[in-house]
Amino acid sequence: MTMEPKGRIAAAVLLATFWLGSSLAHGAEVSGRVHVRGRTAALSVPTYVYAEPLGRGPAPVPVRAKLLQRSKAFQPRSLVLPVGSLVDFLNEDLIFHNVFSLSSPHPFDLGLYRAGASRSQTFNEPGFYRVFCNIHPQMTAVLLVVPTSFITEADDSGTYRIDLPPGRYRLTAWSERSQPATTEVTVGSASVIPPELTLDESKFVEMRHKNKHGQDYPKDAYARMREQRAR
Repeated sequence: MTMEPKGRIAAAVLLATFWLGSSLAHGAEVSGRVHVRGRTAALSVPTYVYAEPLGRGPAPVPVRAKLLQRSKAFQPRSLVLPVGSLVDFLNEDLIFHNVFSLSSPHPFDLGLYRAGASRSQTFNEPGFYRVFCNIHPQMTAVLLVVPTSFITEADDSGTYRIDLPPGRYRLTAWSERSQPATTEVTVGSASVIPPELTLDESKFVEMRHKNKHGQDYPKDAYARMREQRAR
């Protein structure tokens, strides 16, 4: 598998699955734009948009996704998944990793495993999961598990498109560096253009996290992290 910037290949595979599922029912295209405040041009952070039916709607369709461990980093760094989805955590480095999360509602610890090995985790409850490695403090990823399969990713200009069956929906824009922004839309047979959604990343501060035992990482782990970033 070739390297792609910011794990775009893995995200594209997932989003193709979502688009396939959402195109099975007759409806209309919802297209709009997400404005992100406080994001520099050099920072590439995925912006996702998902639609939750208000009232009765199709049940979420779980998918199987991959979150790779490569070059002492998770790729992609963030994913938005339907509830019930399974994630394979494949170690493509030549060293050991220990993937874990202390996030509610379902903390998990996949244990220590070697190069080429993979461990899996199913996410049966909606929630926001921060994922780390117990050995390498620089490794961090976020998973947002939502009760819908209508999920897409905005392009670099903030433009998004998503096909929805007829009905009312709560439309949410989200990135890992901002609180979400929402609006409601009603979908019939004609295309819909919702109001612009705004995410504010200007106040985002990346904090140091603890290891799986709730303790600080050894100082030499941070020293190695700084050496790696300097190369």
